[in-house]
Amino acid sequence: MKQALSQLLGDFLSAILFLAAYLLSGDITVAAAIAIAAGLVQLGALKVRGRHIEAMQWMSLGLVVVLSGATILTQSPQFVMVKPSIVHFAIAAVMLRRGWMIRYLPDIVRRNLPESVPVAAGYGWAGLMGALGAANLAIAAYGDLAIWAWFISVVAVGAKIAAFLLQYLVFRVIVRRNLRRARAAPPSGVAASG
Repeated sequence: MKQALSQLLGDFLSAILFLAAYLLSGDITVAAAIAIAAGLVQLGALKVRGRHIEAMQWMSLGLVVVLSGATILTQSPQFVMVKPSIVHFAIAAVMLRRGWMIRYLPDIVRRNLPESVPVAAGYGWAGLMGALGAANLAIAAYGDLAIWAWFISVVAVGAKIAAFLLQYLVFRVIVRRNLRRARAAPPSGVAASG
């Protein structure tokens, strides 16, 4: 679980810094500039170290640069309300890539979980992100700022935490079951007596 959280934190560091800077300063321009700088520094450091940059990392940087730039230009509260939908839809699109989740799994899980399980979970995450994006659009269009803030900070975050915990529990049950079966199976090459 630590590995997955570490990978996700790295992939979304600039987006997290944007949110933190905005909450601390209340200034969209400052938050956007910090997020853009952090994203560029982070990917630059990966390039210098010769490490492979995953699609999710490119998508995160692209979203931060494009959306933060648009935020600076528009200074529009309506745009700020719609922006999470754009982010959710973009993330959902990347999550439609078969097997995207596998890189976030620890070795023990990769070895003891059928590939179809994380692939299906990845598509489930894409569906969740798409649904949250659509719900956010509806609230941004028809709700007020207080309802939108509650949805983004409580409902959207809560849905992601609940989905993560559910996935963690399901993966853990399957891995433990497969490990028990592997221990109970006779060693290969030993014939069963009859």
